[in-house]
Amino acid sequence: MSIETSIAAGISEPAGQPYPYARVDLVEPDWTRFPGWKDVTAEDWASVQWQRAHCVKNIKQLRELLGDLVDERFYADLERDQTERATMSMLVPPQMLNTMVPHVVPSGPGSLTDAFYADPIRHYMLPVFSDRRTDWPSHPHATRDSLHEHDMWVAEGLTHRYPTKVLAELLPTCPQYCGHCTRMDLVGNSTPTVEKLKFVAKPNDRLSDMLDYLRRTPSVRDVVVSGGDVANMPWPRLEAFLDSLLEIDNIRDIRLATKALIGLPQHWSQPDVVEGVGRVARTARSRGVSIAIHTHANHAQSVTPAVAEATGLLLEAGVRDVRNQGVILNGVNADPHALLDLCFALLDGARIMPYYFYMCDLIPYSEHWRISVAQAQHLQHQIMGYLPGFATPRIVCDVPFVGKRWVHQLADYDTERGISHWTKNYLTSIEAGQADALQRTYEYYDPIHTLPSTGQSWWASHADLDETALRAAEVAEASRRTAALQAY
Repeated sequence: MSIETSIAAGISEPAGQPYPYARVDLVEPDWTRFPGWKDVTAEDWASVQWQRAHCVKNIKQLRELLGDLVDERFYADLERDQTERATMSMLVPPQMLNTMVPHVVPSGPGSLTDAFYADPIRHYMLPVFSDRRTDWPSHPHATRDSLHEHDMWVAEGLTHRYPTKVLAELLPTCPQYCGHCTRMDLVGNSTPTVEKLKFVAKPNDRLSDMLDYLRRTPSVRDVVVSGGDVANMPWPRLEAFLDSLLEIDNIRDIRLATKALIGLPQHWSQPDVVEGVGRVARTARSRGVSIAIHTHANHAQSVTPAVAEATGLLLEAGVRDVRNQGVILNGVNADPHALLDLCFALLDGARIMPYYFYMCDLIPYSEHWRISVAQAQHLQHQIMGYLPGFATPRIVCDVPFVGKRWVHQLADYDTERGISHWTKNYLTSIEAGQADALQRTYEYYDPIHTLPSTGQSWWASHADLDETALRAAEVAEASRRTAALQAY
């Protein structure tokens, strides 16, 4: 049947699709709905200096912002989490806070409480004690550096895990601290639960050592420049590092990792930063090198006109792509509709390419966020076919000592005990001389609460969940990490 015949017959697009696509215009929520920002002007809001100066870093500042719109049970819940569970200190920029409960109009004391508890952005930016699981708050195999990135350092802060790619952690701070941060071992301020490790070498010496390694390692062609977050490095210093990278002949791809494009887009909209990006992009283009931006959005609410504006400026300045690497989190986006809403907001609204969704890593106190491999496979199945192929994100499991694997690439899966087995096809930087590294399998563990009762019983009999033992193991691991840092 031709298109003309279909129209004449009154045939429209199929009804009842499992996911009903509709383009949605991006909206910047009205920040004056919060008492602490009722007098904040649009000029203030657009200022990166104002945004940084008014980040919420503690409960006192959150109270000053929200007042009695959120009742005491929430503040007490948050305080207990900060004291007993949080692996990341509190740091939330106004831009990010403003995307929480964006459509709720406060009407009196306590009116925001239930909506605030339910809000997806709040779930990972301001986790509370009642969010966490009490049966299995941490998996028995959870570790501070769950991906063993420090074990693969070839210079302080430079992880060489993949054959042709490295991760350069330039600094240990971000403009915002997400509760599920995979680098909670090193990034941010210490909490009562986690004494953070510190870089030992001076910043300039660390960056110099990274560049020296890359110059003498021609097999590396791809550098992810991260931290922390590159938005926290003064632009002239970051530009100087990038210029040095571009002088190394074997470097063909540079990716700048920044959550600030979502949580502090005002940084990337600054004229001096946009101009600097343009200079770096022109140099890269003249040398046949690709420059891209990788950001981190987990929910459609966080994609606003300010994000779209900053992204547009970066693309116009000459970066090749802006891509999103989100994390699958219960209470946030572990649902096919939520994932597709986010992908279309990124793609249609902000010209950001949906790229990866990682499964939440095996860090302490993260079990309430994590999902099983089987659930991840289901999500991947459910989002297929709606987005263009080039913009359909892969859901990946970052398997310790292996790396990123599409969730359908597992070699074997014991669904009763939640243990999946994975293989790899390359050696990491710590496996030289290990002839069996490519023949053996590596394990990944589902959240225990997702298992059948028989699987949960097995883990209960094989895992020491004593809190004192957990803390002792954390102290031992931290000591080992400190010794490793001091070796550089």
